[in-house]
Amino acid sequence: MTMISLGGSIGTGLFLASGGAISSAGPGGAFLAYLTIGIMVYFLVTSLGEMAAYMPVSGTFSTYATRFVDPSLGFALGWNYWYNWAITIAAELSAATLIMKFWFPNSSSFLWSALFLLLMLGLNLLSVKGYGETEYWFALIKVITVIVFIAVGILMIVGIWGGEAVGFRNLRIGDAPFHGGFLSALGVFMAAGFSFQGTELVGVAAGESENPRVNVPKAIRSVFWRILLFYLFAIAVIGLLIPYTNENLSSDSVMMSPFTMVFEKAGLSIAASVMNAVILTSVLSAGNSGMYASTRMLWVLAKEGKAPKFLSRLTSWGVPAWALLVTGALGLFAFLSSFFGDGVVYTWLLNASGMSGFIAWLGIAISHYRFRKVFIAQGKSLRELPYRARLFPIGPILAGILCTVVIIGQCMGASKDGQVDWAYLIASYVGIPLFLALWLGYKWKYKTKVLKPEECSFEETTV
Repeated sequence: MTMISLGGSIGTGLFLASGGAISSAGPGGAFLAYLTIGIMVYFLVTSLGEMAAYMPVSGTFSTYATRFVDPSLGFALGWNYWYNWAITIAAELSAATLIMKFWFPNSSSFLWSALFLLLMLGLNLLSVKGYGETEYWFALIKVITVIVFIAVGILMIVGIWGGEAVGFRNLRIGDAPFHGGFLSALGVFMAAGFSFQGTELVGVAAGESENPRVNVPKAIRSVFWRILLFYLFAIAVIGLLIPYTNENLSSDSVMMSPFTMVFEKAGLSIAASVMNAVILTSVLSAGNSGMYASTRMLWVLAKEGKAPKFLSRLTSWGVPAWALLVTGALGLFAFLSSFFGDGVVYTWLLNASGMSGFIAWLGIAISHYRFRKVFIAQGKSLRELPYRARLFPIGPILAGILCTVVIIGQCMGASKDGQVDWAYLIASYVGIPLFLALWLGYKWKYKTKVLKPEECSFEETTV
């Protein structure tokens, strides 16, 4: 559980997109944006941790919203989260194809997409332990890479490694440490949010973990230190060692990853190949996590009568195989890379899935706010909670506001040089009408209303 929590959000957002963030807003602007989003994510994960430790169930977003807010909201959040991660599987398969072409430039996109899709299906079909063990090792590789990067970077900054001490001189270039003003910082604010998605997986995995009342709080407590160490320290090291004016920072190529650039600056000539391998494990980890999370969400929806019943069937070893296969079918979108181009399809899929993640986070904040209010209203004591989120109600309210700002502000990325990129805008916001259609359609059909405190159920799940 701790390693899933540690590795859940470390991926291309840190290894590749962090360079673009510093290029756009300067080292100070990028650091401030990641710090703000880090605080938001901390509150979201502690909110989820409080609910998951007390009521450990798979598919938490759907179940908690159904029990404490409105069944129609739970229905919409469940399908939204399934769609978000199922599309992410296809996006990560497309990214894996791009990465493999670093070593095999003339190879078939179809080949790599098929190979990695079968690998993810196989790992998830074995058992929940297959997912857990794989994620443990994927996360360990990423954690070691970031720790080594930070250690080497600090030695270079103070002059112990790589020649003359760099110190803080790159913060005096141009208009550093803040570049581009408020709008540039807001743009990085949104990019930082996408980088942190996946942190909530610790709550999804709670229902199938051993002793969740103990393990979930332990995993949640590590979140703050992960945010501080892996994101903020890494952003600080990159910003101090590489001037924000370096054009290579805005590249999405592994050759120009800020991690690769720093390692090469330190004299490590094999940096590009090593980082390519690490980024590949990150992509496969994200796809593996997406397969797990979306399968469990679809299984819970089927159990609650919100999806076809056959999807609730389990194998003799406890895996929802039908839900897994249906989820894996969306990964076939990755095969479009063979027809439209790898980078084009990856961008389409990434934009299509991104907004749904913020909707899910907003759902967590709303569900926790109601959970605590109902908990008190029904006469329960906070001492009964195995884990208690701090700074309630400030935490979920602040997180909800920031999520809303990011959702609304996403439209700013569609304007480039005075022209509106309509394809970008439509891909970014397609998740909102889908979510509203599910929510309002269910509400209209079943005439659901926001639940009163006395109507909410705390029926605990035995795990």
